Amino acid sequence: MARAILRKSFRSKRSMSSAPLRPYTFHIGASWAGKNTDARKGRKAPSFPPDSDIGMWRDHTLSRPKAVNSTSAGQDFLFVQAMRNNSGIAFGVADGVGGWEESGVDPSLFSQALMFHAHRYSRNAWAGEPEIDPTLDYEEREEVEGWEMTPYECLDLAYGGVLREKFVQAGASTACLVTLNASSGVLRSAKFVFPSMSYVCLYTDPVLLVSLGDSGFIVIRSNSILYRQRPQTHFFNCPKQLTKLPTSSLRRFSRACVDSPSEAETYRVKLGDGDIVIAYTDGLADNVFASEVVQLCALVSRRGGTEDEQVQTIADRLVDYARLCMHSTVRVSPFESVFGLFGSKN
Repeated sequence: MARAILRKSFRSKRSMSSAPLRPYTFHIGASWAGKNTDARKGRKAPSFPPDSDIGMWRDHTLSRPKAVNSTSAGQDFLFVQAMRNNSGIAFGVADGVGGWEESGVDPSLFSQALMFHAHRYSRNAWAGEPEIDPTLDYEEREEVEGWEMTPYECLDLAYGGVLREKFVQAGASTACLVTLNASSGVLRSAKFVFPSMSYVCLYTDPVLLVSLGDSGFIVIRSNSILYRQRPQTHFFNCPKQLTKLPTSSLRRFSRACVDSPSEAETYRVKLGDGDIVIAYTDGLADNVFASEVVQLCALVSRRGGTEDEQVQTIADRLVDYARLCMHSTVRVSPFESVFGLFGSKN
């Protein structure tokens, strides 16, 4: 889970040639807990070699400090990346579709590769228009590298990267990508979603998002829900998903859903000081009601601490609470509530 909190900062004016003014500051916390399905089946799933580019990046990401006692993100994964010249922050979550296990495919490979390529493209792109010093000569302006990249463009590029990955033979994933602009405070998103148990939290301002499937995000302002991303599904418990089909004629997945990044939902909003953005997979959405997420954020905020400490505590508490709810035998979960309304009809 990723949680972001935005704080507006006021800095002394500097010349544009030395450093651009960035009024917005983001505080990031991330936490996760895999479901350990492979351990229950008594087998070890294949993974990217630790000396490969994706393997090294995966292990570095999983080394982020958190209080939750878990070493694996399961079939989910996430990324958090500062964008070019610190123009903003990009982050996202992905949930590998577990049904591919029936065909001998490890769903985590797709989600890890998708987040790796999203991170790779985000670090070289601007959160907004490339910042060019107007006092520079025309030739010098042309030397400014990079380009503005929206979450939708990032999702499309990252998906193309997965299709080219030879180690990922097949699979599918939902996704939710978000960018935060440190100059304008705009949030943008792209979403292709299937919720799970990875979360990213932030305090932030302007935001852009894109999502596909049932991974999603929620924006909280003043202990109220400002916006909540709704899942995209073909039918109950079948989210829209990015898919890579196997090339071998010996391995088929007849029930595969093949959706396009163009079907992702996009969203844009300018956030305010102290707004909280939480990106999540179905591990949270299926087990914890949105009202409970708001209550937990309020409780942590009242206990004080630095903003960095608060966002990490919220991320950890949400993961712990989602796991507690998942194993409850007396509680009616959000998933069960929806199943009672629609599940039996499919």
